[in-house]
Amino acid sequence: MAPRRWFPLLATLLITAATLVGVTGPAHAAATTGFKAVDITGDGGVILKANVIAPAAAGRYPAVVLPSSWGLNDLEYLAQAKVLAGRGYVVVSYTPRGWWLSGGEIDTAGPRDMADLTRVVDWTIANTAADPARIGAAGISYGAGISLLGAAFDPRIRVVGVLSGWTDLVYSLYSDSTRHRQSAGLLELAAQIVGKPSAELTAKMADFNANRNVADVMAWAKVRSAATYLDRINANQPAVLIANGWGDTFFPPNQLVDFYGRLTGPKRLELRPGDHAIAELTGVLGLPNDVWTSLYSWLDQHLAGTGTTSANPVYVKPLNASGEAYPQWSEINNQTRRYGLGRIRVLDGTGLLGGDPSSGWTKTIPTDRDTVANGGIVLITNGAAAITGEQPKIWLPFVDRGRAGVWAAERPSTTQKIRGSARVHLELSGEASGTVVAYLYDLDALGNAKLISHAPASWSGGSRDVDVTLPATAYDLPAGNSLTLVVDTVDPLYYDENTSGDSVTIGGGSYVDVPLR
Repeated sequence: MAPRRWFPLLATLLITAATLVGVTGPAHAAATTGFKAVDITGDGGVILKANVIAPAAAGRYPAVVLPSSWGLNDLEYLAQAKVLAGRGYVVVSYTPRGWWLSGGEIDTAGPRDMADLTRVVDWTIANTAADPARIGAAGISYGAGISLLGAAFDPRIRVVGVLSGWTDLVYSLYSDSTRHRQSAGLLELAAQIVGKPSAELTAKMADFNANRNVADVMAWAKVRSAATYLDRINANQPAVLIANGWGDTFFPPNQLVDFYGRLTGPKRLELRPGDHAIAELTGVLGLPNDVWTSLYSWLDQHLAGTGTTSANPVYVKPLNASGEAYPQWSEINNQTRRYGLGRIRVLDGTGLLGGDPSSGWTKTIPTDRDTVANGGIVLITNGAAAITGEQPKIWLPFVDRGRAGVWAAERPSTTQKIRGSARVHLELSGEASGTVVAYLYDLDALGNAKLISHAPASWSGGSRDVDVTLPATAYDLPAGNSLTLVVDTVDPLYYDENTSGDSVTIGGGSYVDVPLR
């Protein structure tokens, strides 16, 4: 079946499932008006397809606007809209311009999408029982990004729910100067199948894939980043809930942690296992879901005026442990341990990870040879890990020591609680430009290595130091297991800047800084 046929079919099946499964709302759920499809006139006369569900009783109610995700339409939130309406909210879901049956072309959360969101808020106030002083916006992925950006441009948006969203699109595309190949490719494919890409989007994606006009692509992405408008958001003081997955291959969590730290209004941060939009998926299908439950509570507290404020607004669910709550992000760890990279042993091709960084050694690896160490497949690998509770795993002896550097730490007698972003510092020489990928593993006594976190980094300009900041994570390294670092130069998740047939040399003075609690 051709992609243009199976993609809409898949989306339709998901939407139908959400409708048929039904949602068990609160026992006191109020009667609702039921589903009503509407057309809303957006900026420039573009028609936006939308639907409304609201409480049936007369009166004024807080309202929530839900822009749909990239590749989906306004039926995406039908199950949750029913729940929210039963809890006393007017819910207006809409399909952003350029997608499905909405008019116009895809603006990728640009100025036209911001103007459209304001028009949707206007329409909601004029045509429903919405209280103009109690307006919120929320969504998943694209809908999350539009909602957060909208809070910078429309001060009527008092509450925002950012579920698997982004705050820095430049970072999402080019973090550590490395282009994210699979995630950008999947977004581009969805736009071609069920959207109407603008000439601007088509040109920017072509430039991105060809690695040209990088400054122009970054400027385009910066306009579409909430971090660019942080001062406006802080001036408007919306209450912002950010919920994301540790393993989000579209919007890695470091950008969200940084943004959260700079917000000055009411805020909450939640990080859980999973890839992009995985943690909230069962809620979309109408099943009980922790992320959506958190959103209910956030809306109740800051829009409906019910509920209580948590003393610990930072919630983290480790990859292999129970959930934890903290007053602020900086308190998730209380020490940083430096593990120096040591000389590679001849016997097993592995070096010691630990102690002070040492000198007098080098490890040379080819720039165009992959190994079994990798970040997996976008959405699937980390999504499966969240569902099964098992991290992606390799057998470490299968990592070709001729293609990668491997360093393993001594085995601790107690559990090591890794909390936050590890940083890998590599002293490099060789290629004038290139890419390395660093993987942090949990190695057991049988050679099984579970992936904790990983990231690429690219450079230009010859011999240099490279610092690779791994995505934030929370993981308990069991007593008796070894913290292990693998460095190679190729990962299918990313474009690399390597030259075929060349090599890069890692030298003494390299180390890993690991945040611990």
